[in-house]
Amino acid sequence: MRSRALNGLAAVVVAVGVTQLLAAAFGRGADALNAVGSAVIDRTPGPVKEWAIQTFGTADKTVLSIAVLVVIGVLAAAAGVCETPRRPVGSVLIAVAGIAGCAAILSRPGGRPLDMIPTVVGIITGIVVLRIFTRKSARPQRGSEPDAARRSSLAVFAALLGGVLAGVAGGVLSRRLQSVAGERNAAVLPPAHEAAPPLPAGVQPKDVGLPSFVTTNADFYRIDTALLAPQVSRTDWRLRIHGMVDREMTYSLEDLEQFEVVEKAVTLTCVSNPVGGNLISNALWRGYRVSDLLSRVGIQHDADMVLSTSVDGFTAGTPVEALTDGRGSLLAFAMNGEALPVEHGYPARLVVPGLYGYVSATKWVTDLELTRFDRARAYWTRLGWSARAPIKTESRIDVPRSGQRVAVGSVTFGGVAWAQSRGVRAVEVRIDDEPWRAAELGANYSNDTWRLWSYRWAASPGSHTISVRATDNSGTVQTPERTPVMPDGATGWHTVVFTAA
Repeated sequence: MRSRALNGLAAVVVAVGVTQLLAAAFGRGADALNAVGSAVIDRTPGPVKEWAIQTFGTADKTVLSIAVLVVIGVLAAAAGVCETPRRPVGSVLIAVAGIAGCAAILSRPGGRPLDMIPTVVGIITGIVVLRIFTRKSARPQRGSEPDAARRSSLAVFAALLGGVLAGVAGGVLSRRLQSVAGERNAAVLPPAHEAAPPLPAGVQPKDVGLPSFVTTNADFYRIDTALLAPQVSRTDWRLRIHGMVDREMTYSLEDLEQFEVVEKAVTLTCVSNPVGGNLISNALWRGYRVSDLLSRVGIQHDADMVLSTSVDGFTAGTPVEALTDGRGSLLAFAMNGEALPVEHGYPARLVVPGLYGYVSATKWVTDLELTRFDRARAYWTRLGWSARAPIKTESRIDVPRSGQRVAVGSVTFGGVAWAQSRGVRAVEVRIDDEPWRAAELGANYSNDTWRLWSYRWAASPGSHTISVRATDNSGTVQTPERTPVMPDGATGWHTVVFTAA
């Protein structure tokens, strides 16, 4: 039984390895593993996706990739066990898996029948290998039985090793052939006509270990539906604006140079950020005002939504007013003084202050359709999230951490607060049953960015609880009511239990 399972595993590893190696020559669309993983993401119910984000955070894609490989391994072992010389049940299972892979490839945006060739060749190779090993296993052995068994085992392990090496080589070749990292690193960024104001003194509270006011590109959170970040060349990129407009237009990056370049700091927040969560970051963005682009097409008076589409098929529905009301929504091409990292949307993405990312922050954006909320639904709204998603007034404790031990005596706590488009007026802290007391705020940069806070306290021995709440510039105080992230963002006071000793 075990040797037959290994036969199936070896055959499928060879099939996947050959597929990945050939796919490198055909392009990204021929990557069957990525296509299957992406299809799984697209067809997973919304609550399950949210569970994965809450459980695994930014490692959700890694976990999914491992899960896909585990499932493939289980099916491979089952194919080997079911296969006999007279009944090729395992071969049929491999063929069915190949058909599913081809269907996944065709389901992706831009999927072509030509892209199925590596998968078809890989599946045929895997079936041939399985048939050969199955017949050898069933054939009476000649000569010394231990030697024959050893030779058979060596052949199986050689096939496993060859399949793994082919798959790794295919992955490496694909990255080298398709990567736009070199192009990105060599990109010359146009200067900003309207530069962002310098950071004021005191924006970063002292004597407390808080996140940097400006998040580095490497530390900026990433939540999206792309299993592998799309590799889009700036020479191939186009932005089509159409739908309920007077004039349809298509822009290349060179065409966009006619518009003013704007630079501004904006804090982005994921709707999946739980109370006290870290799916929020602040960066300096450079790009073109979306309102300038839309002014050229002539928006029809009854259009109330812009449906933005990524090169990988993801969609987001953004209220027209959020892109035209002067808040400074950007088609961004740079992040913290560099061309956008590939993982964050190179060569262009949307940055819209005041809205959760699932309705506004489309990466690798290639299409803007003017439409209506009662006519179209975007990716996440089809899965149960709200169509409109203004960011709520929230705050977080970064110091102390839950369960942390702090020294008795004078200690400084701190965290961040945010209310994008409204700004933070005040932050208050409560320890145990004491009254709410005002925290010291870092210097205010703008209403579109988070605000850091600190609070000095004389710690007495024992277990304590610290809570925080923010007030925005409209006078709205952060609600204590705990609500989940679905359908339009979590609410509630962040509370941490710690010990002073």
